Amino acid sequence: MNKEDLLHLEKLMNFLAGNFLKKKTWKDVSKSEWAYIVEELNGLLQNRNRKQKVKKETDLFGANYLYEHLIINKLKAYENRKDLTGSSKPNLSKLSRIVQVLGYDNYIDFINSHNEAFSFNDLKIDIPKVTVNYKLLDELVGLWYSFNRNLPDNPEEINEERIWRSSVEIYKSESSGEYLIERSGGDNHKYYGKVTSYADYIFIIMNSNTFIRQRHFISRLKDINEKLKQPNYRIEEMHFISTCISFNQEPIALFEIFQKASNTKNYVADSISFPIESEELPAGVVAYLKDTEGNRINYK
Repeated sequence: MNKEDLLHLEKLMNFLAGNFLKKKTWKDVSKSEWAYIVEELNGLLQNRNRKQKVKKETDLFGANYLYEHLIINKLKAYENRKDLTGSSKPNLSKLSRIVQVLGYDNYIDFINSHNEAFSFNDLKIDIPKVTVNYKLLDELVGLWYSFNRNLPDNPEEINEERIWRSSVEIYKSESSGEYLIERSGGDNHKYYGKVTSYADYIFIIMNSNTFIRQRHFISRLKDINEKLKQPNYRIEEMHFISTCISFNQEPIALFEIFQKASNTKNYVADSISFPIESEELPAGVVAYLKDTEGNRINYK
């Protein structure tokens, strides 16, 4: 195991700390929290095997695999050592299994996707000489569902009546005070980004953690500052124009609806494609998104 191997492993452990616990580095995660992350990974493995109808029993990680094998025996053991020769590398197939349930092809794909030249922390929208609307941002904190009609992978399915629902969490960072957003995507990949607001406008910028896809959102909540003065007023729905690269790799603009999750107990932290007649979809969302041509701007 050389220094480069160690740095790659540190990237993975930092990513797991941020993805599951919203912590900055692996050093901030306790032994019991690593056990929790293992539970989550095992759950993802089991769900993937069920979806793929794998009959063989799932090969799960041991409860202390991350903490004992990777943290104690690798990162902590060699944190202050310069000579790493003679130490064994982590099991590459196990590392690949970890990242595969998070949307990557394999461990090498994960490392290549997390080049130090790019950082999600650099995402920001800054409008000089305008005050940030922190009161509005505080109202956005929580769990949401977003709905849109994206272009399908297969061009033959372009007229199929389906609506895509994704999970969205907006939260305030304890360390930086910034308002951050995480959004689910297809095949277990995720988006990470930042939210800001000026006057009655909301801006969101997000990057995917697995492939070339960046999303930009803009919305306007007219007279929101007056509405927020009402003691019982709550923001339950927001309408955005968003831009992205579609599933069939074409740049497009979408009409997108965010709805606050009314039942957080049964909240589904995943992205699901529903037929447009599905009872899982709110009637108001279907009414807005049914007119495909009226609610999407194709780059062509």
